[in-house]
Amino acid sequence: MKIKFCGAASSVTGSCHLVFGEGFKLLLDCGQFQGSKAQEACNYEAFPFNPAEIDFLLLSHAHIDHCGRIPLLVKRGFSGKIYCTDATADLVRIMLMDSGYIHEKESEWKNRKAARAGKPPVEPLYTIKDVENALKYLEPVMYDKLVEPNDRLRFVFNEAGHILGSAVTELWAEENGRTTKLVYTGDLGVAGRPILRDPKIIKKADYVILESTYGDRLHEAHGTGIDRLMDIVLATARRGGTVVIPSFAVGRTQELIFEFNRFYERNAAARRELDGVMFYVDSPMATSATEIFRKNAQVFDDETKNYILAGDNPLDFKNLRFTRTSDESKALNERAGAKVILSASGMCDAGRIRHHLKHNLWNPKSSIVFVGYQAEGTLGRALLSGLDRVTLFGEEVCVNAEIHNLESFSGHADRDGLMDWVSGLRQAPGRIFLVHGEAGAKRALAERIGRELGYAVTVVEGFSEFDLSLGAVVTRQEILQSFADREQLLSVRERIAKIHGALETILYRTSLVFDAGLPADRILEIGDAVRVLEKDALLLGSAVNREDAAEIV
Repeated sequence: MKIKFCGAASSVTGSCHLVFGEGFKLLLDCGQFQGSKAQEACNYEAFPFNPAEIDFLLLSHAHIDHCGRIPLLVKRGFSGKIYCTDATADLVRIMLMDSGYIHEKESEWKNRKAARAGKPPVEPLYTIKDVENALKYLEPVMYDKLVEPNDRLRFVFNEAGHILGSAVTELWAEENGRTTKLVYTGDLGVAGRPILRDPKIIKKADYVILESTYGDRLHEAHGTGIDRLMDIVLATARRGGTVVIPSFAVGRTQELIFEFNRFYERNAAARRELDGVMFYVDSPMATSATEIFRKNAQVFDDETKNYILAGDNPLDFKNLRFTRTSDESKALNERAGAKVILSASGMCDAGRIRHHLKHNLWNPKSSIVFVGYQAEGTLGRALLSGLDRVTLFGEEVCVNAEIHNLESFSGHADRDGLMDWVSGLRQAPGRIFLVHGEAGAKRALAERIGRELGYAVTVVEGFSEFDLSLGAVVTRQEILQSFADREQLLSVRERIAKIHGALETILYRTSLVFDAGLPADRILEIGDAVRVLEKDALLLGSAVNREDAAEIV
């Protein structure tokens, strides 16, 4: 078996890895390059493989740097299944449709300029029609379910904790009677964060492809970051300014909504002070993504599920408003008084956020708060580096607003989180390949893994290829049994007990509702709670044993 790294090899964008061997070729992700003009130009280059020869694709999650070239892959000949989790399938639809729309609009703009200059027209990278065609190949799979796409390959998706539906992939490939296990982390999330479950620790792997975005940095403690964010919001509101938060539409936006909701519930004094401050989510994609979050509560962590079972919507609060139209977006910058605006894109390279920056960067009363990674070559990275003026829509704007960077809200594990995950391996893998990181981050993480754990590490640089020679004779039954160890069975029993307890609570509340005359809002609350439990029970069914889950449960 061989791996060819075809993206996210020298940076944090364009994730794409080809895995191939005797009788099979598959892709791990097919993401879009984002950031500088040089990075984005990579999207138009030919794939370093023939898309028509790829059997199937395993998609780790729905961020554009991991899924954004899938329509192009299909356009150039791919026709296999695209496996991903249920929630990722829901999210990737809105992400790619939005991406297709952006590519169409960008090509229209370029062609108007080209026509005036007497230059030939350019084609969009792909169109909405291309996206619609690509979405036909989606094959949603539940977490923890063993899937066998052919007689040589098996895989399972595990919780990655990065965004809704994100997955750590375990892949078994059989060649010449030997089985090699490859683990691909995709993007690893942060343990102990709200809404999503913690990343799943994998105990054994022959090879690991590990992300390294924050391989050389520690995040600020999450609680401290929340306190700092609320202090910024209060201080900006007192001086009548606007808090602008460039936020990724999927993941960070929903976490911020959750934290604002919790803040409102727990801080009565501050809540009174913020009563006149409106919070706006100004992104059609973020609005749609939040709706998808609400429909996939089965993969939430226990704390968030308990909010729902108690009748609270953790992704809503009194002063929160969602905007969809461009007219609604423009009106925000005309509205006087203090406010908070969450808008995409998270790195400020496109979307409505650039309009909000134009209207607020010059104002010393306002604050710009970054809550996610800012890649090299992006406007976000430039503002964090101390740029004192920028050009937006042909107009020079001076930077007078306060600029804040709260990395504690990042959806990526920091250097300690990455080390904790790697330390969960119970024996040394044959090799760990570091991808999805800038050069310094990868080198620092590689050095630490080697020094503290003694594992062999390769810092991937450029489109490189490696031959994997490890592997042992492993039966299908042994692979199945590896999912149902004692720790997992104990975890399943605990979850079953929690479902029983939640059902008893719902039955009790239902009786109260009937006695009180069935108020509509209470009926909806009970319906939401039941749906959470139904989906959780389905998820549980796939988590016990892939052959006879129902019998064991």
